[in-house]
Amino acid sequence: MPIEPRPRNRMLIPVLVAVLGIALGVVGIVLLGPLDPAATAPRASTADKRTAQPSAPLSDAAIRARVEPSVVDITAALTFDDETASGTGFVIDPRAGLILTNNHVIRLATSVTVTVPATGGTYPARIVGVDVTADIAVLQIAPVTGLAGAPLGEGAAVGPGTRVISFGNQAGAGGSPTVAPGVISGTGRTIQAADGASGFTETLHDMLATTARIVPGDSGGPLAGPAGTVIGVDTAAGTGGTNTGYAIPIGTAMAAERQITDGRPGPGVSRGVDGFLGVVVASSTAHAPAVQRAQEEKKENGRITDAARIRTAVCVPTEGDARAPAAIAPAHAGALVEGVLCGTPAAAAGIAAGDVITVADGRPVASADALTGIVSDCRPGTMMSLTWVSTGGTTRTSRVRLGTAPAA
Repeated sequence: MPIEPRPRNRMLIPVLVAVLGIALGVVGIVLLGPLDPAATAPRASTADKRTAQPSAPLSDAAIRARVEPSVVDITAALTFDDETASGTGFVIDPRAGLILTNNHVIRLATSVTVTVPATGGTYPARIVGVDVTADIAVLQIAPVTGLAGAPLGEGAAVGPGTRVISFGNQAGAGGSPTVAPGVISGTGRTIQAADGASGFTETLHDMLATTARIVPGDSGGPLAGPAGTVIGVDTAAGTGGTNTGYAIPIGTAMAAERQITDGRPGPGVSRGVDGFLGVVVASSTAHAPAVQRAQEEKKENGRITDAARIRTAVCVPTEGDARAPAAIAPAHAGALVEGVLCGTPAAAAGIAAGDVITVADGRPVASADALTGIVSDCRPGTMMSLTWVSTGGTTRTSRVRLGTAPAA
């Protein structure tokens, strides 16, 4: 029977290192704490998409009227993590159906849906691309009637004391966006973040600090200024008694968006999604499969029984169910398969845990990392020839059609 996905409301959370163990179990991604603002100089941002600023500050109601129609709820299915994740986004180009959100909202997603509270419609979304370094993702839905774009304030002056309102999808509850007023309490902040569930970590620079109450589920939502324009992207929530949340400046976010949509390469920038084979391998440059297994056994630290290792010879529902195999193929070099995800091209080809992949797409596979690189260079639907050695010593070759990889 299928496994019911576990819901998760994605959000970066600023906490003290001493309480990481508690916070990680509750919300997944946690800030290790803000760094010295002087450690990283603020980044310059371009502003070729600006919205005219009203001559006087608007009321909270007027700000909501301008921004709220653009806010959307995002649900990401993490099939191979047995979870779903919820967050927020906002429309930046209604004609093209483009939506901006945080990358960590859709990270490892196998599919994404967008709900527009203003119209009540729910739509499948395509991942246009991501900038992992900036924690920005661009999604696209088919243009629909009534879709409203957010007024962007890339040219707005922002500093301590600037009045703001955050919009979000609190706790992934959906419906009308939740709103929270506050002020900007700092600029140019650098923060470190870690995902306790997966070990993912990131450092974000030039962040806006705000007293607006940003909570799990708000990630990717707009932070609006007094002119009723979006000046930031909600990214980090306050916890542990602190009222400080963090947002990516809209100039930084839109610079990342333009690089993604223009298809310009850069560190951490990728467009679309990669091909997907469905094998679980170590992150290792070691050539010898025995060394790869030893590295994984060291990470497992004796927590896995031999019986559990034997059971991974069949396919596994999630990446976390894979283990260093009890038996490995007699190959001198290649990528050791720790597990095969059910329903993937690798499972259909008959690859099993303990097998060693030695050739992919006509190229020798020297290590697990080499296989990851070869597959990542291919698009979904690519036909790939694979050669592998089974645990019984048999060499097999088969052609597989790559699937669609989870989001970066």
